[in-house]
Amino acid sequence: MSRRSLLARAVLAGAAPFASACAPAATQSSGGPVQITFWSALRGSQPVVDAFNRSQNKIKVIFQQIPGGDQGGYAKLSNAARAGNAPDVCTIEYMQLPGFAIDGVATDITGLISDRLRGQIVPQAWRLSTFDNKTFSVPFDIEPMVMHYRKDLFDHYGLTVPRTWDEFADVARKVRDKAPDKRAAVFATDGAYNVAAFAWQAGGQWFDISKGVWNVSMADAPSRRIAEYWQQLVDDDLVWLNPSAGKQYDAQIGNSLLLVRFSGAWEAGAQMRARPKQKGQWAIAPLPQWDPADAVVGTQGGSTFAISKDSRHAEAAMEFIEWQVTQPESLRARLTSGTSSAFPSSPALIPVGSESFDRAYYGGQDIYRLFDEEAKKIRDGWIWGPRMSATQRVLNDGFARMSAGGTILEALRHAQSGTMPDLKALGLSTSEHSS
Repeated sequence: MSRRSLLARAVLAGAAPFASACAPAATQSSGGPVQITFWSALRGSQPVVDAFNRSQNKIKVIFQQIPGGDQGGYAKLSNAARAGNAPDVCTIEYMQLPGFAIDGVATDITGLISDRLRGQIVPQAWRLSTFDNKTFSVPFDIEPMVMHYRKDLFDHYGLTVPRTWDEFADVARKVRDKAPDKRAAVFATDGAYNVAAFAWQAGGQWFDISKGVWNVSMADAPSRRIAEYWQQLVDDDLVWLNPSAGKQYDAQIGNSLLLVRFSGAWEAGAQMRARPKQKGQWAIAPLPQWDPADAVVGTQGGSTFAISKDSRHAEAAMEFIEWQVTQPESLRARLTSGTSSAFPSSPALIPVGSESFDRAYYGGQDIYRLFDEEAKKIRDGWIWGPRMSATQRVLNDGFARMSAGGTILEALRHAQSGTMPDLKALGLSTSEHSS
């Protein structure tokens, strides 16, 4: 069996632990501070690095902004790791972490995490970065899915903010009837992770590990429920059907043709930066629920900081990571850059976020208080698959075929069957449930 197969089993399938690849502690030399490299696509990272470098003189961080994962950032990281020159610290989203752990890019940092740091971050975030009791990254933010909506247009058309998905369907029908050129929302044909968040909220479990076996079930009953729900909205012409990346979607938002966006808390900052002229028009509300008496949500987005296998200064890297995720100066620097609304995984930083984020864009709304309330509703137990890039690609291919008669449920089933070869190529024991 190959080393990768053994590693995949050890990391993610309950086999015996393997040794951490972390290097010995870094020490400050007479020639100056220890230098570590940091790659990230997160907005506002340069001000954070500058603030850290000013805060002490033992460690100097050299920062490189890289593209987002889908725009080539993850390929750049993988290529660097293959060449043996990956950065000391890198940003990896939760859904990509299992794959980078299996590939050995993100190393086991369990022994470097202090009890103090572990106690400062919410448990559900740690569980998304820990496999077989080994932690491969430190959570930075945790992003509950919320509802961004055009408050001015809701008021204009006499719409009530929906509390349930049934109520949202009613809102969608009223929008189409009252303003035929507008729609309540878009079903994004490149929105695999949005659909994952919907399934997560509904109780779905696309991946789970039991007795060393990866089970894949992307068309389980909760996932079928959300597929049928959104399919009906599409069939009734109550939502747009197009990608969420590109000029069409930008025009829908910019020309006030779209009233609602479902995404993580992070998008508040992105919206503020991208569309300053819509200041005061947007508000944020909780995600509609299937059962308001048992309110739950999934996450959409969220990032972690990992130490690469190539780092020769692991303890210095961890010191920088801990500063990023726990210090008020770090979050303040990121948010006051005006490009981020990341919701921190450390509860102690939530007041900092509330104070630092410019509330004027959202009409004075304390969006961090809302994010805090919603984060408490994140359903525990969700597991991302070990090759989510491939799963995402196959799922989005299925969504793209909807304009030619394909369905959401077909796309889910196709993505499940398309995922299995990648898992088997890793040497993982697998099973799948079809419905």
